[in-house]
Amino acid sequence: MSEKNILIAPSILSADFSRLGEEIKAIETAGADWIHIDVMDGVFVPNITIGPLVVSAIRPLTKLFFDVHLMIKDPINYVDQFIKSGADMITFHIEACRDAREIIGRVKSKGKKIGVSIKPATNADVLNDIINEVDMVLVMTVEPGFGGQSFMEDMLLKVKEIRKRFRRYLQVDGGIDKITAKKAVNAGANILVAGTAVFKESSYKQAIAGLRG
Repeated sequence: MSEKNILIAPSILSADFSRLGEEIKAIETAGADWIHIDVMDGVFVPNITIGPLVVSAIRPLTKLFFDVHLMIKDPINYVDQFIKSGADMITFHIEACRDAREIIGRVKSKGKKIGVSIKPATNADVLNDIINEVDMVLVMTVEPGFGGQSFMEDMLLKVKEIRKRFRRYLQVDGGIDKITAKKAVNAGANILVAGTAVFKESSYKQAIAGLRG
């Protein structure tokens, strides 16, 4: 896969929230393709992060694609709020919902992209019934809940397995740096979520270019 097809989606969970607007403008200038927004409820994962109000507040600041990752229980209850706030894509966890097709249908009916995510312990086979109905599959390469974790190398096999039967967006999230980015791309990923690998570097432009390869 050509590096031109690799999209970089910085996760604002690692940004400086005291100057979030400036951070978003900076990563846009630096060459980011998407903005990855991690939403956690303290129930599905042991952390609480961003709600619809924050998404609404930052939406006017950039034209970048908003990739909203719902790490929350019963995501169907919040889909409409995040779409109204400015999400371009809603990604839900297969483990957190009762009816995946209900969420897929709801998001598509609003004219937005839909993604599905699986945790490290979840077998890719759970996606069999819906994989042709989604725009993106997200493979978590760390246990979701906190940033700054180490990349789980064994998840690359899952990425390869999914890529064999899925030709759309295949995203990896967790522990992505220059080294693991290359491994993920070689396995078939074409969207890289990176938090600390971007926001903890002095040059966002160099960091993003380094991830792209």
